[in-house]
Amino acid sequence: MGSTGPAGEVTRAEFPAGFVFGVATSAYQIEGARREGGKGDSIWDVFAENKGRILDGSNGEVAVDHYHRYKEDIELMASLGFGAYRFSISWARIFPDGLGKNVNEQGVAFYNDLINFMIEKGIEPYATLYHWDLPNNIQQTMGGWLSVKIVEYFALYAEACFANFGDRVKHWITINEPLQTAVNGYGIGNFAPGGCEGETGRCYLAAHNQILAHAAAVDVYRRKFKAVQGGEVGLVIDCEWAEPFSVKTEDQIAAERRLDFQLGWYLDPIYFGDYPESMRQRLGDDLPTFSDKDKAFIRNKIDFVGINHYTSRFIAHHQDPEDIYFYRVQQVERIEKWNTGERIGERAASEWLFIVPWGLRKLLNYVAKRYGNPVIYVTENGMDEEDDQSATLDQVLNDATRVGYFKGYLASVAQAIKLVDFCCLPHNEVCSAKKSNDTTNCLIQGWC
Repeated sequence: MGSTGPAGEVTRAEFPAGFVFGVATSAYQIEGARREGGKGDSIWDVFAENKGRILDGSNGEVAVDHYHRYKEDIELMASLGFGAYRFSISWARIFPDGLGKNVNEQGVAFYNDLINFMIEKGIEPYATLYHWDLPNNIQQTMGGWLSVKIVEYFALYAEACFANFGDRVKHWITINEPLQTAVNGYGIGNFAPGGCEGETGRCYLAAHNQILAHAAAVDVYRRKFKAVQGGEVGLVIDCEWAEPFSVKTEDQIAAERRLDFQLGWYLDPIYFGDYPESMRQRLGDDLPTFSDKDKAFIRNKIDFVGINHYTSRFIAHHQDPEDIYFYRVQQVERIEKWNTGERIGERAASEWLFIVPWGLRKLLNYVAKRYGNPVIYVTENGMDEEDDQSATLDQVLNDATRVGYFKGYLASVAQAIKLVDFCCLPHNEVCSAKKSNDTTNCLIQGWC
């Protein structure tokens, strides 16, 4: 990578004046207070109760007690110099049964207090409406995201949040990582709600209804709140970068296909009106169809793209890989090493997480090029380390690998911003005028 400051350090000066640095959480992972404040059960509350679902038997009933200790958490964020906090609102705290009839005023009061305190501390709120914690009643009575009825209820929930918090919240995320809800929640079943019998087309139906629900929430905001509140509404997609394993055409196409099954699955319908052709070819009738009315309704229902990105993989074409259904149907093989044995990057604690900073740069520029240079927020990024119970506090705090991870990925974001300026213009000759190895590489790969 090119220089990003003295001794390769990335500095604030590398980023535009309005660039936002923040932190992110999700309600179920931090709030606790499962049975306080009038909250109803979510699918994760129930899922975690089932023995064998969670490896160590833990749950979110207390978590880090953010519900009671949010002021300490916000003060810590402020002391670290962060300017934004992306939090999620628990649907079951606003409507305990999920149905949008009787607002739980205690839940509204909690989020009002949270939002007011972060603003008091100079932190801008970024609110996620759905971070996987569906009210359990909706799952039990109508099948959750498998029912098109959920679109109406999600819109009612979104409207309640816009009405109660939108005078202060100007950045809204409808759904976080719909791919994970669809595949792991309704396909494989290792996420809530679980209980699935194998992997079938149900995950694609869940995804379909999430796209419609996202569009319905954006529609509500634009019709009823945008003119007065002046905010923005986006969608957060999770995506690994897919680097072609070789220069073979089949591997290059396979890498494109892999991105279709991550990004294109959700963004193509919104920007272009339908699913990627590569998905239609491989899924057939398992992939739902948008009516002409739906296509018109969902088009351009987005103000920004949120990207959760942690890692990258080499991608090769494979006619029938020995993998779970979601990858078999893509006809791709996700590879972590070159033929020489060299890994794509150092591995973190999770077996799937490799440290590949340049993958984020390529992903950001791919999104900019494919979808017309939209506003992009990197809404999640980070790594884990092995839980060493014998380590001293000093050893734990000396987390040089994590520091290196963030420096590398932040430098890649800074480079992506510069490359978008030069590459993602109508004429590629502008790109060649910038003399740098990174720009040359972006032209060769085809991703600015």
